[in-house]
Formats: sequence, C-alpha cells, structure tokens
Amino acid sequence: MSAEPAERVAVVVVTYNRADLLRGMLEGLAGLERAPDAVVVVDNASSDHTREVLEASRLPGLVAIHTTDNLGGAGGFRLGLQTAYDQGYDVMWLMDDDVVPAPDCLTRLLEVDGSCLIAVREDRSGALVEKAALRFDLRNPLAIRPKTASIDSTYATRAEMPATVEVENVAFEGFLVRREVIDRIGLPDASYFIFYDDVDFAIRARRAGFPIRAVRDAVLVRQLDFDQQHDLAGWKGYYMYRNLFAVHFRYGENALVRLKPWLVALAVVVLSPLRGGRAEARNVSRALRDARGMRTPPAR
Repeated sequence: MSAEPAERVAVVVVTYNRADLLRGMLEGLAGLERAPDAVVVVDNASSDHTREVLEASRLPGLVAIHTTDNLGGAGGFRLGLQTAYDQGYDVMWLMDDDVVPAPDCLTRLLEVDGSCLIAVREDRSGALVEKAALRFDLRNPLAIRPKTASIDSTYATRAEMPATVEVENVAFEGFLVRREVIDRIGLPDASYFIFYDDVDFAIRARRAGFPIRAVRDAVLVRQLDFDQQHDLAGWKGYYMYRNLFAVHFRYGENALVRLKPWLVALAVVVLSPLRGGRAEARNVSRALRDARGMRTPPAR
C-alpha cells in the first residue's frame, strides 16, 4: 500500500510597520524542523522597511502581498487565508509578526489530530502567557466579560497543562486550521478590522462541530509583553466595544445576553464623567449603533 501524501502547510502572517519583529519571526520559521511548504505574508500597507525585510528574506516559498490600504488584522488574515486556500494548501497556520516558534512547534502541532489547534504562547522568560479562553460565556447575562477562564489563569506553568486542552476562543497567533473548516464555515470576517475576528471564527468553528485544542508542547515565544489595557476613549476603544457587541448580537444564546450590549453602553455613558469622558461615551454610542449592522455574519 502506498503511504498517504503529506499534508501541505502554508503559514499565513499579517504584519504592519513592525519590520524588525517580522525579521525575527521569519528567522524563526526558517529554523523549524518541519519546514512549511509556503509562507504567505500580508503586508498591511506598512510605511517602514517591511518591504526591504521581505525582499531580503531567503525563506523558501515566501509569498509577499503588499496591500495598498491597511486592511486591519481581520482583513489581512482573510486575504492570507484566501490566498493559501485557493492555492490548495491542506493546513494553514496563522501568525502575527511578534512571535517566534520553537524549532519543533509545527512538528508538535501536526502530531495531534484535529482540524483546529493552537500553539501555546510563552514570554521570553519562559512564563506561560496563553490567553485562550477555557470558557467564553455567551449564555450568562451577568458575565460582564465573556472570557471567564484562560489557560494562563488556570495553569501556573505550561508543564502543568495536560497534553491538550480544549479552548473556546483563540488568537490568530499560532492558530492552525485545516481546509475542511474553511470549506464548512468560510473565512474570517474582515468587517471586524481589529479585535474579535479570531473569536468570531472560533465560535463558528466550534458550532460547526470542530473543537479547538491547545497543544502543550507546541511553543510560541512572544517578543512583546501583553498590553490589553487599551484606551477605550481612543480609536481602538471604538473597535473593542463595537466588535464585542457584535459577537453578543450574533452569538448570544438567549435574549438577555443579546441585550447586554445596550446595558453596557448605558453604563459607560452614565459613568463617563468618572472614566473616559465624552470621547468614550461617543465611542460606545457609535459602537452600539454600528454593531447592530453586524448582527448577521456575512454569507460564506
């Protein structure tokens, strides 16, 4: 009997104005024990020396896509995944430009059965910093934040984890997806622009019958510290509110959960003199209005 053909793997990277981080990330890919068959890099209209870094790279199978506009992380990953999918790759492994995979990271992922897998992130000191949620609660209207437990809040170190851990959301940073998932649910929704596009994709995948597992021995090293305390009165705050509300409108499991964006928006406006001021109040009001227009996911 002939052996089954090996799966063809494409890495999909999205980058924006972080050329030096991108260089280190590409060097990490070049050092993988199991080399990917292609690396698709979406350069989101960077204005730094990203193009020069890509042109200097000798990574085999590198495909650089330079967009004329910044598509955001959501649009960049959609474009990169669409490119890899259209070229017939069996497995797509998504990356940001601020992580470096351990040499055996892809090997360890491909050893595990499953259509949706994630590598586990550590920081440069070896501390566990994987934020994927063990529980993302869209059923309890009293859960102010739907992420009620994460890997790094549950396990003190990566060594304490079981070999695989089922999770309910992901970051598009070390997420491996097989093409059968895209066959079933389609591509990420570019309308999110930034934040929650990965959460939306994970919810759709799980509801289509594809569990998501974190693979303990597949390690990614984050080169930057996590800083999730964004300015809710700034432009990122608008997207954080809008996209969180859109997820609740789309996937809330009961009417009270789908009502929660209205209550959150009201609370933010009432408390705005004590926190983000008028700018945050404007952000949350506009976010609520615009999220209502996102209640239906785009057709596959």
